[in-house]
Amino acid sequence: MKPMFTIEDLQQLVVDRLIQEARRIGQTQPVNLYQPIEYTLNMGGKRLRPAMLLMACDLFGGDVDQALNAAVAVEVFHNFTLLHDDIMDLADIRRNQPAVHKKYNENVAILSGDAMSIMAYQYLLKTESPAIQKITQLFSKTAMEVCEGQQYDMDFENQTSVSINDYLEMIRLKTAVLIAGSFKMGAQLAMAPDADADRIYGFGISLGLAFQLQDDLLDVFAEQVKFGKKTGGDILANKKTFLLLKALELANPEQKVQLNHWLNRKDFNPQEKIAAVKKIYTELNLQEISRQKSDEYYQSALKELQAVEAEINRKEPLILLAKTIMKREH
Repeated sequence: MKPMFTIEDLQQLVVDRLIQEARRIGQTQPVNLYQPIEYTLNMGGKRLRPAMLLMACDLFGGDVDQALNAAVAVEVFHNFTLLHDDIMDLADIRRNQPAVHKKYNENVAILSGDAMSIMAYQYLLKTESPAIQKITQLFSKTAMEVCEGQQYDMDFENQTSVSINDYLEMIRLKTAVLIAGSFKMGAQLAMAPDADADRIYGFGISLGLAFQLQDDLLDVFAEQVKFGKKTGGDILANKKTFLLLKALELANPEQKVQLNHWLNRKDFNPQEKIAAVKKIYTELNLQEISRQKSDEYYQSALKELQAVEAEINRKEPLILLAKTIMKREH
């Protein structure tokens, strides 16, 4: 079996291809549709999801070059969701730059996002593989689940009773399925056995849940410069994150009154609200509780990966990736 790639090798492959594609897209007419897409693809990012697809393909001895179009499809789809998410979440900054709807306008961001969702399928269908039908079906299922997760996320903002299990199901759909789907598509392109493709999907689900719990924690406690967007956005939007739901569960009567005050207040100073809620989270030791929950999913992910029928040394890049995700600051 040929030598393995590092995750940095695979991220660079994706970056190089995206630079090439962004340049071509930016020269396409009408410019008001395509230039925001060029802007989005050039904003940077970790390119984790496409790298995950290529890692899984490499794990099972597949042709990474053959899988590159599918990897680009995943990244274009992911970035399409960010365009629309930023509008829905009223987020002005993405990767330390103006969000597309702020640099251009909301209508442009909506339409360019729509175009990106179609473009993702165009890249996917360029993939030459006997598994093309399998990966297209999985991609479509995943895309629909991401939309379901986003709807639940919005629904929860106006619901008073949301359980932690409700929240975990929402982030499974909104975040984890795209990570899991990326891994499984890579395995399918490498013609891995169905059982192993399912195991690598399970690895991705658990890793995705750990990833989102980390993201929620960073939204409150990270340094903004490292995080790449304004911190405290979840607090301002009354997002029913693990932190908020656990705080409502553990709060003493006085803390619960304070939390409900900020959840129900329509007119407030944003920094004052962030500071007040963050103070309660700190008093309740929620940083540590959230990290423990995230670690549970991390351990579950490693068990799923352990069950995959592949040599241990070939799994090392995925183990390293999982460790990196657990230690990230942005």
